[in-house]
Amino acid sequence: MQKSSGGARKKGSSAERKQLLWGYIFIGPAIIGFLCFSLGPILFSLFLSFFKWNVITPMEFVGAGNYTQLMGDSLVWQSLKVTGLYSLLAVPLTTVISFFTSALLNNRVKGISLFRTIFYIPSIVPAVAVAAVWRYIYDPMYGLFNSVLRLVGLPTSNWIYSKSGVVPSLAIIAVWAAGNTVVIYLAGLQGISRQLYEAADIDGAGPVSKFRHITVPIMSPIIFYNVVMSIISCMQNFTLPYIMSDTKGGPDNASLFYSMLLYRTAFKNSQMGYAAAMSWLLFLIIAILTVVIFKTSDRWVFYESGDRS
Repeated sequence: MQKSSGGARKKGSSAERKQLLWGYIFIGPAIIGFLCFSLGPILFSLFLSFFKWNVITPMEFVGAGNYTQLMGDSLVWQSLKVTGLYSLLAVPLTTVISFFTSALLNNRVKGISLFRTIFYIPSIVPAVAVAAVWRYIYDPMYGLFNSVLRLVGLPTSNWIYSKSGVVPSLAIIAVWAAGNTVVIYLAGLQGISRQLYEAADIDGAGPVSKFRHITVPIMSPIIFYNVVMSIISCMQNFTLPYIMSDTKGGPDNASLFYSMLLYRTAFKNSQMGYAAAMSWLLFLIIAILTVVIFKTSDRWVFYESGDRS
């Protein structure tokens, strides 16, 4: 009996090792891809940030020189200012408008599927097409917005061609293209139990009270997720302002986003070491903002179990 049980254990351990081996074989490509195309470049960029390198000539070690230079670079501060202003406009607007839009789309009325599709489509339109359409809409002479303003007798604007209007104009596009956020909110709203609203009706609660005391607290984890992802996305904003801006940051660097300056530094000025330092500064800023949001989330994020985050 002892030999039999010992043989069974050996067979079991052999089968487990074989299973483990096949597991490593199947996840091997993903691990190799992560090491080669994600972790490797990240570590190399950190290494590169301590060197001066223009791709052609040999690397020159400068220590913390690149980071010191960042602190005194006026373009870096201007780009951070532009990126911060855009984030301060786009994140709250996207969060609030997407949430209320999803609440409207959660109603069971005839043709609601069509409206849901209409609100989601802008998020899947290619950025080049979005830029072409909105450049026409914002055109000072023939654009749709100014044509409507002239029609009703209101003063027109230069929109993306003015220093004061370019960032708010881009924030409007961000709200228009927030279909993914709307879908996420809508999925969360549809997961709220109807019994909670029925119980509130019995207690005599009105629509505003139900929204404030039931909908918002239950949706707070999803709001938290969307806010974090929206901040990260806004801080890395590049494609749309790059395509829409003829001067790639104009007028007068009013739309010079940090990612645009980073791209210009790396691939136009060939300052790879300096660009690597810029990328790590951006990472640090995003990390700090994310940590702050996580640390303060216990004050406003709730879960159905009654626990806070």
